[in-house]
Amino acid sequence: MLKRTKPSLGSKISSPNGMEIRIIGVDPGLGATGFGLIAMGSDGTILYRGSGVIRSPSTLSFPQRIQRIYRRLAEEIKNYTPHLMAVEQPFFAKNVRSAMLLGQARGVAILAAAEAGVEVHEYSPLEVKQAVVGYGRAAKEQVQAMIYSLLHPPKNLKADAADALAVALCLAHSFSWKNSLRLLAAQKSPAGTRWKDRTGDWLEGRG
Repeated sequence: MLKRTKPSLGSKISSPNGMEIRIIGVDPGLGATGFGLIAMGSDGTILYRGSGVIRSPSTLSFPQRIQRIYRRLAEEIKNYTPHLMAVEQPFFAKNVRSAMLLGQARGVAILAAAEAGVEVHEYSPLEVKQAVVGYGRAAKEQVQAMIYSLLHPPKNLKADAADALAVALCLAHSFSWKNSLRLLAAQKSPAGTRWKDRTGDWLEGRG
């Protein structure tokens, strides 16, 4: 079972129009995929809504591991109904096989978002660190310290979940509320899902 922390009483975002944008951040990995849920109000408030780590043990076959990641992320998306997904895209992997496995875990995360009509944005680790800490070469400990300072998650937060919250924050910091109406309208459209690749180009998925 995935454990999620419910927001505390009185944590509802108070913005002029009562609008909030919900973001799910994902740190993909075959053995462990972290996810983090945040909500952002039009007044700039950002709140922690939950997080977790999807474990996919090596005792399972590769198809079963990929299926587990997909199903658990799809469940979180269904429960939380995010408007946006932020996915971390690493610069490199230890070897070609590791890169392929990581790419497939990332692919099923994007698929889960696409099937739910959730807009996807991708960020490199350097971009995430720059957005959260202000320094692209920051250590993981510095990133986690900022996550605790900004979002106040549970003290036993797992590293993969912290990384997912960091990429969600990266998207929140770059989000323009001028796009909110377009975003909400697009999710009601049957046209499909859009996402940005690392070059900033929009790609479209059609149903």
